[in-house]
Amino acid sequence: MIAFKPIEISDKDWITDLLKRSSYLGADYNFTNNFNWRKIYNVKVARINDYYVLKSGKTHPAYLFPAGSGDIKPVIDEMIADAKDNGHRFIFHTVLQSDVARLNEMYPNKFEFKEVRDNFDYIYDAQKLITLSGKKLHSKRNHISRFIENNPSWTYEPITKQNIDECWEMNKKWCEINGCVEDPDKRNEMCSVKSAFEYFFELGLTGGALRVDGKIIAYAMGEQYTDNAYIVHIEKAFSDIQGAYPMINQQFAINNCQNVAYINREDDTGSEGLRKAKLSYYPAILLVKYSAELKED
Repeated sequence: MIAFKPIEISDKDWITDLLKRSSYLGADYNFTNNFNWRKIYNVKVARINDYYVLKSGKTHPAYLFPAGSGDIKPVIDEMIADAKDNGHRFIFHTVLQSDVARLNEMYPNKFEFKEVRDNFDYIYDAQKLITLSGKKLHSKRNHISRFIENNPSWTYEPITKQNIDECWEMNKKWCEINGCVEDPDKRNEMCSVKSAFEYFFELGLTGGALRVDGKIIAYAMGEQYTDNAYIVHIEKAFSDIQGAYPMINQQFAINNCQNVAYINREDDTGSEGLRKAKLSYYPAILLVKYSAELKED
């Protein structure tokens, strides 16, 4: 049985080190995401040899395909034994396409794979989000032009100790407008967002905010998580202000993503509105993810 423990902020360094060894682009392979969703998904972690192992789920436990370096099969064998010892099925909730072949090679015909479309990551060419060049993104440029025309006093600024509380107040107002208390999915997301605010500096996040007439009307948070990719964890704007979302999207990319090739804007959680919005920016990569369940003997 693996000695799993609840994930803590003090785990950041060793987990990040092992994650970097795998260089996975998937948002699941990011300490901030694993940490901020810890309460919702009951996230527990362990180190086996030079691999990071994660188990989550309150009623139906599942595992993240391990990240790290060295011989991976003994690690997976130990994970399979952990599931058996705890009396539940062995399931990887996330396996990237590149690892499907590895699993099949190590365990021929032992796993059943299913695409999990709601969890696919939307990964964009960074320069495309910065410049919004080309016919396909013409409408985004128009929305931004309208925003600038309607809000000549707009400013962009990084999130700092001086303004982070203002961003949180804006976020709370956004929640009131969007019915976060009544919607279980939004309520869970806000638990994650609250953690991001509370541990913003310890997590090493960067952030940016838009002001109009001196008031914050949009903000975003993220971090560089691989040598060539940046991940945007949170983006909120008042949607009644035309162009606010495209504006914070572009300004955040301009100010934080000049030195990376890709920007990961994470998944759409199955939301029709989010899917439409994320597809409208034409991702360079739609990162396919699978679940993998060990077949019963």
